[in-house]
Amino acid sequence: MGANLPGQALSPERKPGAPLLVTAELPGDVLSWADGLRRAHYPPERNRLRAHVTLFHALPATVEEELVQVLKDLSASPPPSARMTGLMKLGHGTALALESPEVVELHGVIAERMHGLLTHQDARPLRLHITIQNKVTGEAARALQAELAPQLQPFAFRFRGFGLYAWEDGLWREIRTIPFRG
Repeated sequence: MGANLPGQALSPERKPGAPLLVTAELPGDVLSWADGLRRAHYPPERNRLRAHVTLFHALPATVEEELVQVLKDLSASPPPSARMTGLMKLGHGTALALESPEVVELHGVIAERMHGLLTHQDARPLRLHITIQNKVTGEAARALQAELAPQLQPFAFRFRGFGLYAWEDGLWREIRTIPFRG
């Protein structure tokens, strides 16, 4: 399942040198729910992707083979547990805050293997979240947070795998999904 919204098209050929993104793939029910919130609250002219949990935003294309092997090795473990804990304030947006010590640990292993290749954004401590609104006024973000906060109940789930994508002109080209097997 690709990360782009339906109707978003990429060229037939993969763009050489496109940066790689790694996600923690959500189970179908959580993805559907979060994507519904994203479609309802993300500015439609900017919403080109479905709901997602990004672990790495821009790894060099040259590490694809090694990265796939690292993800395959790590996916031998059982699906990591996670918890949606509430809202995360983004300043000019809103996200669903997630907790998953297991995914944070897996992220650390990948980061160590990719040491020296991480962007500043990818080298920062991981704050797991699903963005449902971004690039709006602070007032609009606060209004949505006030509306949603009383409705949200924390819940547990398990991530289903890793997603590997190429970033091409603002869209994501799915390379592969690597499910947890443990």
